Amino acid sequence: MNARYLLTRLLCWSKCGITLASLGVNHVPMTGPKLDRPIVLANLLEVGLTTKPEEPALVLLQRTWSWRELDEDSTRLAKQYLAMGLTAGDRIASLLPNRGALIIHYLACCKAGLVATPLNYRYQTPEIDHALEVSGASMIVAHAEREESLAASALVPRLRLGRISFEATNGEHPRLEELMTAGGPSAALPPPPPADAPIFVFFTSGSTGKPKGVTHSHETFGWMVASAIAALEITPRDVFMPATSASHVACSSLSFSGLAAGATVALARTFGTDELLPLVRLARPTLLCTLPAPLFALVRDHGAQGEDFASLRRCVSGGDKISAELVNEYTALTGHAIEELYGMTETGTATYNPSGSGNRIGSIGQVAPGFAASVRDDGGAEVPRGTSGRLWMKSPSNMIGYWNRPDATAETIVDGWLDTGDLVSADDDGYLWFRGRKKQIIIHDGSNICPQEVEDSLLEHPGVACAGVVGVHDLVHGENVQAYITFRTDAARPTMAELIQFSKARVGYKAPDVIIALDDMPTTAVGKVDRVRLKELAGEASNGPICDAPRVETGA
Repeated sequence: MNARYLLTRLLCWSKCGITLASLGVNHVPMTGPKLDRPIVLANLLEVGLTTKPEEPALVLLQRTWSWRELDEDSTRLAKQYLAMGLTAGDRIASLLPNRGALIIHYLACCKAGLVATPLNYRYQTPEIDHALEVSGASMIVAHAEREESLAASALVPRLRLGRISFEATNGEHPRLEELMTAGGPSAALPPPPPADAPIFVFFTSGSTGKPKGVTHSHETFGWMVASAIAALEITPRDVFMPATSASHVACSSLSFSGLAAGATVALARTFGTDELLPLVRLARPTLLCTLPAPLFALVRDHGAQGEDFASLRRCVSGGDKISAELVNEYTALTGHAIEELYGMTETGTATYNPSGSGNRIGSIGQVAPGFAASVRDDGGAEVPRGTSGRLWMKSPSNMIGYWNRPDATAETIVDGWLDTGDLVSADDDGYLWFRGRKKQIIIHDGSNICPQEVEDSLLEHPGVACAGVVGVHDLVHGENVQAYITFRTDAARPTMAELIQFSKARVGYKAPDVIIALDDMPTTAVGKVDRVRLKELAGEASNGPICDAPRVETGA
């Protein structure tokens, strides 16, 4: 078939109302813009150092580092790590909250060829020990306020090179602050690590099982950084505020993206309004990226004014469902829209909404630069546009694997494509729409029910603060829909029967059969509703009474 014949046929089909989609020709992967090369992590600060060495590179409410200071502190720390016995390829765990020292620690690992292994700062002792065992870490850098958890650990005392303390008041362990400024003996830096050498081991949220160690190399993480720079159009004129935990892939990669582009990075220590709003006013960010919950708190802060957000050119959010209520409140306050995105630890941020008129509210956006996306059925075949299917991603930023888990790696990455486990649909313009997680789909009377859709219906009620939905085994129906909620303290409380009817008016048969009120919603280490724990609560309830059982009502 030559090009002239094909063009003639397309024109004919167009006049007859026939599209390629209707013929099934659109069942091909979607691709984002091409990228030229990855960012070299060992030279991450090069743009800022070359063009504006004394200007702010990293800004916190308590302290600002210039590009020169950031480079010098991270170089000193890298040399001290090597002098303490660490060698290229060693894993060094960190249990640190958002601090400038954590970013400097990551930069030092890049320079020394070490493998940074961030632990979620909310981890308790069993989770700390699990991460240390999986990674085989040689050392841990930890905040002094986590002393109780570390003291209870079985593995921390057995680490080959012990621990380093941060913001400690005693001298029992080396202090991170002193290592960053030390002028004593240190080791020379090695040559830049090879591209395939590991640089990060991040741990999954554990929402579908024991956390696994997601391993990124210098190359895969460098591609991730390059993709974010291109997608967000980051320039040296920007002030970038990634207001999430730097122990996760999102904040760490976005912070690196800002620095690699020569932009100033503003780092929030915590995510309450007593920190976020003052930092917004101090740093005047042009780019803001955060989870929905902190953004809600920021927008609803009684002191927040539209003028506080006047410097922003883009606000992006993801990691959890962005409610229509948040979109409306943010837009009313700032005059701008929120741009939703999608990502995961295994591959970084894979979709973005284009800014301005390209942003589609409710969509997770289009495929990010350097990525390809494929929406498939359970048999692996591409599904038509508009049909829900499992999202597969292909990118040079895909992880190199789960640390020491080749079996799990082989299940997740097939022929270079990464199975996200998430359900999406794609429209004719290439925008993706999130439809839930495959493993958490509830099958009721043969129909698939997405928990998130039911949660959204409950969250529309002004009295509901948080909602989590799971399937509960039923001999007749397969699974029944059971919801857990927490109430808002500043609104009237509805009855459970009223809430069930409220949900039913929005999602029909998908509405919950039972709603249980909790004082606190269980969350995963990354702050998402922990549906695994909710399933456990449901199982415990079915096996007998629970002490201090929450109030249960049905719609009957």
